[in-house]
Amino acid sequence: MPKKQKIASTRKKKTTPPKKKMMTKKPMTKKTTTKKTPAKKTPAKKVVASANKPKPAKTLKLAPRDRKIQDIKKKLIGQKKILLLGAMEARNELPEQTVFPDLGDQASAEIDRNFMLRIKGRERKLIKKIEEAVERIDEGIFGICDKCGEEIDIRRLEARPVTTMCIECKTLQEEEEKLREG
Repeated sequence: MPKKQKIASTRKKKTTPPKKKMMTKKPMTKKTTTKKTPAKKTPAKKVVASANKPKPAKTLKLAPRDRKIQDIKKKLIGQKKILLLGAMEARNELPEQTVFPDLGDQASAEIDRNFMLRIKGRERKLIKKIEEAVERIDEGIFGICDKCGEEIDIRRLEARPVTTMCIECKTLQEEEEKLREG
């Protein structure tokens, strides 16, 4: 009888652990088999959903400003191309100094020529400012005031993308210039 007890006790011992193993194996195999087909879809959704959930929380603060800065960069590059094309056209079409029989016509042509040259000179300066602004964007310092170091409001950057000062510092600078002139 002791043999039976040993057999029974071993069977009990053997039967309980295999049941546990079988229980854990069966769901695992079912999960792995069910995961194999939807695994590509389900984990991808979970990963995408979990990856997207934390990122918007972090990027909501930065992304809109960064996106707007990238939009500003595209506009600046487009504006620079337009200005350069205009400069090339003006260079080719710039009227040379000609002598007119009438002094009024001569003066009018001279005024037009000087006016066009003045405009092109301003555009040249603007091209330099645009290049500097694009460099600041690439360096990651675009939108930071040169005087106080604070961030420049995005609305100001959209209105005047080549600016290097926040509205407060620019206002102070203009007031100081008025005091010096007056």
